[in-house]
Amino acid sequence: MSDLYTHLPFSGSNTALVTPFTPDGRLDESAFEKLVDWQIEQGTHGLIPVGTTGESPTLSHEEHDRVIELCVKTAAGRVPVIAGAGSNSTEEAVRLSRHAEAVGADAVLIVSPYYNKPTQDGLKAHFTAVADSVSIPVIVYDIPGRSIVRLEDDVLAELAKHPNIAGIKDATADCARPTRLLNLIGDDFCQLSGEDATVLPYLAAGGHGCISVVSNIAPALCSELHTAWAKGKDKNKALELHKQLMPLHDALFCEASPGPVKYAAERLGLCGAVTRMPLVEIADSSKQAVDKALDLAGLR
Repeated sequence: MSDLYTHLPFSGSNTALVTPFTPDGRLDESAFEKLVDWQIEQGTHGLIPVGTTGESPTLSHEEHDRVIELCVKTAAGRVPVIAGAGSNSTEEAVRLSRHAEAVGADAVLIVSPYYNKPTQDGLKAHFTAVADSVSIPVIVYDIPGRSIVRLEDDVLAELAKHPNIAGIKDATADCARPTRLLNLIGDDFCQLSGEDATVLPYLAAGGHGCISVVSNIAPALCSELHTAWAKGKDKNKALELHKQLMPLHDALFCEASPGPVKYAAERLGLCGAVTRMPLVEIADSSKQAVDKALDLAGLR
């Protein structure tokens, strides 16, 4: 548990981990373990293996399970592990969630079913089914840009009554939403931004943290920002860090994630840039943008 908001199980800077691959496309377990250790050493407050940043759509079930097991084992209780366990099949999401719980994950992250375009009743049924199947907390992942459907606030408020549904990863970039949800649900529901570029206004509106892509390569800066804000003593420092990180927030989404952030990770010697098709090597112009952002952020 982060010490930033002691009444909440999850807050602060949480990294949506990339999944490193070897040059021939296999899981690079050694690189992944080193990445987990480095993240914790750099001050990251929590880790999310095999979310969409971890290329979960192109991992086999065996690989998916293995990455979560490696993350839990390597983290060894030092920070919470919120395992990506989402699917557009409710049955598959239940299986992934049960496995994550069995191997020691602290929570699961469940994305809204993509492509299916369920109704609000369908979304409620999906998240409830997962929450009913495990005893660890469930974080709802609302990302209409990829799943098409948005989870409405009143439906989320109903879901929040479930004892296992503990929070939201909000990738809507709606910076008014945290305040609305505070009024609807209260301050005991974890509100985590899923959109790096708007993290500071999200916190200012009542959010509690972020599940971040950028923190893959800038974990210390991201962690420092959240700590500065949460202490309530250094808002100016939080703003300065947000300004420093903004070039990365922009550049690392110049193409479909995680292509740019994996390229940045390779440039910093963290892991290789290999992605799995249909993602391919990013364009030269994108590489130039990422290189420039790394320099502007002072990371090399």
